[in-house]
Amino acid sequence: MDKMKIVEALGKVLDPKSGQSIIMMNLVRDLKIEGKQVNFTIELPALDGQQKSSLNFACIEAVNKVYPDAQVNVHVLSKTPNPGKKDNQFPHIKNIIAVASGKGGVGKSTISTNLALALHEMGASVGLMDADLYGPSIPTMLGLQGKRPVVKEVYGQHKIQPLDAYGMPVMSIGFIIEPEQAVVLRGPRLAAIIKQFFNDCLWPSLDYLIVDLPPGTGDIQLTLVQTVPVTGVVLATTPQEVAVVDAVKAMNMFLLPSVNVPILGVVENMSWFTPKELPDNKYYLFGQGGGEKMAQLSKSALLGQVPLVQGVREGGDKGTPIIMDKTSPVATIFQDMAKKLVQQINLRNENSDPTQRVELKL
Repeated sequence: MDKMKIVEALGKVLDPKSGQSIIMMNLVRDLKIEGKQVNFTIELPALDGQQKSSLNFACIEAVNKVYPDAQVNVHVLSKTPNPGKKDNQFPHIKNIIAVASGKGGVGKSTISTNLALALHEMGASVGLMDADLYGPSIPTMLGLQGKRPVVKEVYGQHKIQPLDAYGMPVMSIGFIIEPEQAVVLRGPRLAAIIKQFFNDCLWPSLDYLIVDLPPGTGDIQLTLVQTVPVTGVVLATTPQEVAVVDAVKAMNMFLLPSVNVPILGVVENMSWFTPKELPDNKYYLFGQGGGEKMAQLSKSALLGQVPLVQGVREGGDKGTPIIMDKTSPVATIFQDMAKKLVQQINLRNENSDPTQRVELKL
């Protein structure tokens, strides 16, 4: 029996968590062929009995389609978490980056969208999750209004396939409800939707998942840190003091000892106004220094300053974010910002242990 043909056959078997090929996800271990015996191990996070059985039969069926006489022995192994550490249920997502602020209207969705696309342009595999359930803006900013995700069945369970925008998987409640529909939900339902966006969505293998958070320090933020290990946070603010005061509250929530999610950096939005016809002029409509102050308070880096220019607004409204316009100086700002963010993520991962999911009793 040809080992490569068996690998190719197993490549058609799907991982129950991500919906991706178990070969592409590098989940198959110790593949050995001895006569008609085909033995291998599949190592996954904890599975329920039904999923384990379904995956086992799917592997046997895939190999027997190529070699009907093969005797296939599959050992499905659940990864054992380190003592005292919670198991990471999403190992195929290397870094989960939250974009947060204390108040609305500072441009979190603009920053999230353009940062995600900038990272994607750098060659990273990137996903974008719109966690602002009350005011989802990502569908508009990416030109996906009215689009609906496909529901796919994986081993008897219904999973949501994120939509694609510029080669990047994206998920938002705006893909599920009507554009004019108000989201009227209390805390437990909000939490359930955020968990569903992780547990029931087929996120592919990602270097970075950018999570666009709503304003404040409420149910959605707490659910996020309880559901997944968040690598770090990018704080968004504008220069004026009223925005900085609220951003400090968001910062302090993530730095609580019981939460302990590091701040990776600060993005200052609307730093100055530049008219299109006077590109060299800067008018500081909202004051100066808010981003630098936040970076100092959070002991992190000022990743970048985004000017208030007409092209940013136009790009967001048309579904073509400013990062796509290579003639715009703002596109260069976001490219530099993405490079600095990657540096901060790498420093964080080299110098600190992985973030753990937290248990909060508030």
